Amino acid sequence: MVDDSPTVRKLVTMTLERDGYRVRIATNGLEALAEIQDEPPAVVLLDITMPRMDGYQLCKLIRNDETTKNIPVIMLSGKDGFFDKVKGRVAGSTEYITKPFEPATLLEVVQKYANPPKAGA
Repeated sequence: MVDDSPTVRKLVTMTLERDGYRVRIATNGLEALAEIQDEPPAVVLLDITMPRMDGYQLCKLIRNDETTKNIPVIMLSGKDGFFDKVKGRVAGSTEYITKPFEPATLLEVVQKYANPPKAGA
């Protein structure tokens, strides 16, 4: 989960952990790159508007790296225009969820791409 908003990070973490997923947090693109290289995640949830490196740039870096190019990238953004969604696809996003979103929508999309959590994990 890469987002500079503490509120969004908390909502996403609570939603996914309640269903048994382990969530790792980064507050900007540079921090996220280090996390992803250290331990590639099953899915990257990515805000677009962040300091130091925006979500489009980070998504392109993920796609251009042999070790991370196949990780699903789900963009979470308050930008809901057609152009924004197309720009997300061009950058390599797998899905695009517009904020504010329902927790059930987030969970449905994550379940579509991530391995289901193990019982008791």
